[in-house]
Amino acid sequence: MNTALHPDWLIPDWPAPAAVRAVFTSRAGGVSMQPYDSLNLGNHVGDVPEAVVANRTLLARAIGTHGVFLNQVHGSAVLALDAATPDGLPADACVTAQPRIACTIMVADCLPVLLATQDGRAVAAAHAGWRGLAGVGGGCGQGVLEATHASLRALAEPGLGADQILAWLGPCIGPSAFEVGPEVKAAFEAEKSQAGRFFVPAGAGKYLANLPALARLRLQALGIRQIYGNDGSLPWCTVSNPSRFFSHRRDAGVHGNGLGTTGRMAACIWLDG
Repeated sequence: MNTALHPDWLIPDWPAPAAVRAVFTSRAGGVSMQPYDSLNLGNHVGDVPEAVVANRTLLARAIGTHGVFLNQVHGSAVLALDAATPDGLPADACVTAQPRIACTIMVADCLPVLLATQDGRAVAAAHAGWRGLAGVGGGCGQGVLEATHASLRALAEPGLGADQILAWLGPCIGPSAFEVGPEVKAAFEAEKSQAGRFFVPAGAGKYLANLPALARLRLQALGIRQIYGNDGSLPWCTVSNPSRFFSHRRDAGVHGNGLGTTGRMAACIWLDG
């Protein structure tokens, strides 16, 4: 791994093959001013454009490769990346089998999910907010993880089984902070009744939802058993760690404008050249 990586960034602890590289940025290591301090990678949140460009350049230099940034819309579309893919295309997941192109997902509470084939031939990244994860509007239980899994297998060697895919879950809003309405619980239970156990009543008809546990449930339903990273504990919670992570929900309350004025972190995965 490149020694230029900031010491506060997370390097996934998982048994990925040597050709696979991955990192999750924190809010440290950039040039943006408050409230985007300092490594804001989102160009859609009100930060100074020049600062975002500088931060993305810092990230590219640190990982030693080119990251493709998507226009994430909380859906389930998956984009196959190559050397000519521009930034800003609408999708919530991406896959590639080409080296030195980083599948990149921006988050500030939603769950980033990184996937790699055990043979090191293909990688993927998915943006799993509750809508994309549940497949709201997509029908047939097809959420962003199901769509990403299908695209990854299409790129991989014929006959690759789900048991030969590794998954890593990055930081997200934790189960002690993610308050949702009954419609969210119903959306998950409509496809998998066992999802209900990951919603704890919080009063006034609300629930506290365990987003990483819901993602694990859906990955396991696909046959993926090698799942690492976020276990729902406080160190992984974006809301509960303000000095380390951006959080849309937390910072909406801080700034009082309801807009979630905050930066964006990135989860990146790529194949080493």
